[in-house]
Amino acid sequence: MRVFALTLIVSLAAGLSAAAAQESTITLKPGPGLDKVQTNCSTCHSLDYIPMNSPFLNAAGWNGEVTKMIKAMGAPIDDADAKAIVDYLAKNYGA
Repeated sequence: MRVFALTLIVSLAAGLSAAAAQESTITLKPGPGLDKVQTNCSTCHSLDYIPMNSPFLNAAGWNGEVTKMIKAMGAPIDDADAKAIVDYLAKNYGA
């Protein structure tokens, strides 16, 4: 039983290492507000969500997402940063 458990743990660890090695660094489009996006959004999640969701979100959609992150998820983003984030996302990743 111990050999099985050890084999399982080693296999899972190897799988997690392989998955982590496949992750790529996302490079977002340059522009005003990018620093606010990188600082605030990447604190809680990957920035991969931005280009992944961009075909579906317009300015109102990005505003809704940022508002949700602040009000429902508790992201500590002040109003000025939230506006800069929404403006950046709408301009560079709006549908």
